Amino acid sequence: MACYVTIILSIVLYLVLNLVEGAPEVPCYFIFGDSLLDNGNNNDLDTAARANYPPYGVDFPDGPTGRFTNGRNIADFLAEHLDFDHYIPSFASATGDEILEGVNYASGSAGIRNDTGSHLGYRIYLGKQLENHKVTISRIADLLGNTTLAKNHLNKCLFIVGIGSNDYINNFLMPNVYQSSHLYSPTQYATLLIQQYSQQLKELYADGARKIALFGLPQIGCIPDQLNQHSTFFCVDSTNKAVQLFNKNLKALVDDLNTNFSDAKFIYINMYSISSAIAITLLNNPCCQISKTMPEGQCIPGKSPCLIRATHFFYDNFHPTEIGNNIATSRAYRALLPSDSYPMDIRHLVRTNNLYYDDQ
Repeated sequence: MACYVTIILSIVLYLVLNLVEGAPEVPCYFIFGDSLLDNGNNNDLDTAARANYPPYGVDFPDGPTGRFTNGRNIADFLAEHLDFDHYIPSFASATGDEILEGVNYASGSAGIRNDTGSHLGYRIYLGKQLENHKVTISRIADLLGNTTLAKNHLNKCLFIVGIGSNDYINNFLMPNVYQSSHLYSPTQYATLLIQQYSQQLKELYADGARKIALFGLPQIGCIPDQLNQHSTFFCVDSTNKAVQLFNKNLKALVDDLNTNFSDAKFIYINMYSISSAIAITLLNNPCCQISKTMPEGQCIPGKSPCLIRATHFFYDNFHPTEIGNNIATSRAYRALLPSDSYPMDIRHLVRTNNLYYDDQ
């Protein structure tokens, strides 16, 4: 009799695991970062770094939502890859039990450093995003019963962090506004950023994160803003070299964190090489008409963008188009080349348990 019960239970379990359509690969997904991931957190802030006006969102079903692109951003495409049937809500809009499936804390112009992007107005820097996450944890604890249950739930979630670009674009590369480039060499600055980032990631771990994907910096020296500033058609080598110092240290940090926190998995997404590959196939000039006043470098409100957006890598002077975001996310989720991720891609990260690494 016991044998038959076991067989029946096994069949039921098989059906549950294999016939439920649309079940996400992880029960929850949390997002930290800057404008490449922001989906509306800056909309009501006193800042020039907002994208809740047309032509942003021209290809998004809900129109302008605060995403700094014409359609979906990296956070959205990754939600699709993970088989969520909806996009993760912003911290500014998330309510009720929807927070159990994740929250997006990303904020345009935010950085690792608290002062980064301050000339643009208010922004939710990474330290503040982590504070907001503690508010979410408290709310999850209320929903599930206690903090222990909340953190057990968070252990199963995917966390992505994409930050650091503004610490260059809106800090180190603005010597007339910020002191960082006067105080530190590129090597010193990269080291300083990683030291602070390391402490922030350890705090995220302490709050229950166990599967964390860290997005490296893209080729910032090749964005239209940098080409304009240096009056060139070619990538700015000095900027890219500075960015590579950060990325090299970030990849080393991934090794360090995996060594020190054996029950967690940290991975590095090589956005530098991924963005380089995308740039070869798409036009580098921005798709929308660019504002020369605040917000400088972003789309002029109400002006129509280019018609064939799928041929452009950049929507404005800083941010990729939907097609650029799509390609980048696809390679972050399922690496096309071994260099795209380390030590594994997101697909393997979400499918591995908390005891060992699967081979990529």
